[in-house]
Amino acid sequence: MRHNKKFNHLGRKAAHRGAMLSNMACSLIMHKRISTTLAKAKALRIYVEPLLTRAKEDTTANRRLVFSELKQKQVVTELFQNVSEKIANRPGGYCRILRTGFRLGDAAEMCIIELVDYNENMLKDAKKVAKKTTRRAGKKSAKAEEAEVVEATEAPAAEEPKAE
Repeated sequence: MRHNKKFNHLGRKAAHRGAMLSNMACSLIMHKRISTTLAKAKALRIYVEPLLTRAKEDTTANRRLVFSELKQKQVVTELFQNVSEKIANRPGGYCRILRTGFRLGDAAEMCIIELVDYNENMLKDAKKVAKKTTRRAGKKSAKAEEAEVVEATEAPAAEEPKAE
């Protein structure tokens, strides 16, 4: 029985799956965004997020552990120098999966997986949304209340009778 075995084998043997995830992780780190199927993206997110967490602390031990998974020196350098600076104060959730539709040939669900801190368009939108933090109405300032009171008292006096 398969109770509590949620690991997606992706239809591959262990060596092939490990090599594929390693190569996809390298591509994601170098290009910051890749297009793939939804199942591979979910497996890649589980694979790459612990590596990104390790990269936040630049030690020799962490570099060796990440290199043992990725096997590409320039990718490890990019990860520890550039990517780790951007994700330094993020507690987790370094990747975002955006569904893009279905592939024409076999109707596989396609998506884009990207590093969250590198999508400039979504970062701008997040800053605009972050301005409003409460749902309750804010209190008006004393000057604004006085101005409303003055306008209310002057409005009837300003109206002139119509000439017939």
